[in-house]
Amino acid sequence: MTSTPPPTLPATRRDDHVDTYTDAHGAPVHVPDPYRWLEDPDHPDTRAWVAAQNAFSDSHLSGLPARAAYRDRLTALWDDERPGVPWQRGGQYFRMFNPGLLNQPLLQVAADPHGPWRTLLDPNALSADGTVALGGLSVSRDGQVLAYATQSGGSDWLTWRVRDVPSGQDRPDELLWSKFSGAEWHPDGTGFYYSAYDAPLPGGTLTGTNSQQRLMFHRLGTPQVQDTLVIARPDQPTWGFSARVTEDARHLIVHVWQGTDPRGLLWVRPLADEGLFTELVAAFRAMYSVVGSDVDTLYVLTDEDAPRGRLLAWNAATGERRTLIPEGPDKLEEVRAVRSGFLSLTLRDASHRLHRHGRQGERLGELTLPTFGSVQLSTHPASDEVFFGFTSFLSPSRPYRVRLPDGLPEALSPEPQAFDAAAFEVTQDFAISRDGTRVPMFIVARRDLPRDGRNPALLYGYGGFNISLTPAFSPARVAWLERGGVYAQANLRGGGEYGEEWHQAGTLRRKQNVFDDFIACAEHLSARGWTAPAHLGIQGGSNGGLLVGACLTQRPDLFGAAVPQVGVLDMLRYHEFTIGWAWASDYGRSDDPDMLSTLLAYSPLHNLRPGTAYPPTLITTGDHDDRVVPAHSFKFGAALQAAQGGPAPVLLRIQTRAGHGAGKPTALIIEEQADIHAFLEHHLRLR
Repeated sequence: MTSTPPPTLPATRRDDHVDTYTDAHGAPVHVPDPYRWLEDPDHPDTRAWVAAQNAFSDSHLSGLPARAAYRDRLTALWDDERPGVPWQRGGQYFRMFNPGLLNQPLLQVAADPHGPWRTLLDPNALSADGTVALGGLSVSRDGQVLAYATQSGGSDWLTWRVRDVPSGQDRPDELLWSKFSGAEWHPDGTGFYYSAYDAPLPGGTLTGTNSQQRLMFHRLGTPQVQDTLVIARPDQPTWGFSARVTEDARHLIVHVWQGTDPRGLLWVRPLADEGLFTELVAAFRAMYSVVGSDVDTLYVLTDEDAPRGRLLAWNAATGERRTLIPEGPDKLEEVRAVRSGFLSLTLRDASHRLHRHGRQGERLGELTLPTFGSVQLSTHPASDEVFFGFTSFLSPSRPYRVRLPDGLPEALSPEPQAFDAAAFEVTQDFAISRDGTRVPMFIVARRDLPRDGRNPALLYGYGGFNISLTPAFSPARVAWLERGGVYAQANLRGGGEYGEEWHQAGTLRRKQNVFDDFIACAEHLSARGWTAPAHLGIQGGSNGGLLVGACLTQRPDLFGAAVPQVGVLDMLRYHEFTIGWAWASDYGRSDDPDMLSTLLAYSPLHNLRPGTAYPPTLITTGDHDDRVVPAHSFKFGAALQAAQGGPAPVLLRIQTRAGHGAGKPTALIIEEQADIHAFLEHHLRLR
């Protein structure tokens, strides 16, 4: 009996394409781009290459001893009730709920937060394979009408529809080509504000540049072509708009954003007026977020002159401002208005704290949380009934209700019984980066795990766009821990854990700080005996995929395996696709001569060295990713395969009908996570 030989590494065509850039001295810089042809996801050559890469990767992954074990354990861990945090509208309560293994959670409604709950919308009925997901929800103030957006195959494009809450039946309304948008209802329930783009050009749905967003108003029962244009700025193609109506229905507030830069503009006008907006903030100088109002007074969370945040009372009529909650030692991440005052959510060393404040901002007390963890708040400005979800590395998210001012948290669901958390512990440690900066990291492992340098460990990071990595539960991480692995989560500069200064310290010409922080955390884990380079894997997604790619190319000796997911890996051309231009506030652009040398110095695609022994690498992406287009992963994977000078495999795992991650069906998540962790276990030699 003859056995079928394993597939060989697919051949990848190299072309002679060369781009010419200009450096800071005005000199031309010639950069080869031999895999430019892979940027077209629909070309037959690209499709054939993707199929060959998937076949080659599956030949490796299907032979991993732990693959089936991970699938079984992840299925069991996911098969547990996951109730979302309720929110209240019009005397009714709404929540997302997954009873276990549904590909998409259900939207439910009840008269009481304890139930009984009625399913209002089941996204699983919208597609046979579970790849149509809810991308946005908004309930009218009277609780009678739902606006909901769907996204298909992982794409960021949204289609808005309207459903009657009492009957559960859809109305005929359908709004196309919306993206990066919510829905804000008019107080009378006649319609809602949303944001939209022009329809993409043929062939550009997944790759065409997104610009010229418009703020629209849709009146229920009318076709989209009759929607009212509220704001369009053809002179500012990179501006985007999100609307909010104050709770007293006096004002329409518009936040003007420009890419991922947290700095924005703040405009306001009377809701009944269709004239010009008053520009409360007319320059992109800081972050401003309206969290509540009282007649003409707006309550605004900002980092203006307060990089860790403060709350202002801002009179929209007179311009008078005063500080209610001053900047403190911890980052003021979120403020919510409630009837008796405010709730504030702060970050202390990347873990949440929850405080109560009076109407003048005075601190009234702290709500005790169980451990290092993360909080998701749900409030109503006219009520002291507060809902929140709490999660940690060892506890799935669980919803609670608190009645202010003196109520104790009341659990709204039984404690999950997915696994024995008592066998594990979470610690926090600090690594010292190359410039002396203290970098926090959480470490999760079995209590009895020896620190002899032989433990397989997985180090995860992000480090960008003012996003904070806080403790959160993951079934995949639990399965990894149960099999003897160590999990570490690094809080790198570029994130938001310590405010805007921490964020800015990891942007533009300072981006190398992020990679230095991650490398310092990796070295710290080895120095403390948790692991050793041969047993250390690294993982990150999106900007975290860039992190993994950059550290992989800078220090291939430091890691035993790498998993860059949906990564930004071509730093010279990222801005040419979809919403990529929006990331320039963190990255800079290659058409800026002053930034070219910085980008070339760390761009993963451009820092691979032929003949270098790179560690085993599993690159993952989705064919419908229209945020970080899959060309990043395709080109980097092809280049890494060509440069590999050692025996370790370089695999590309490309999911079909999948995108950047939002809305991915449970079944696809389990398959992907089983492959990732079986790959890591095999190459890091889990004991």
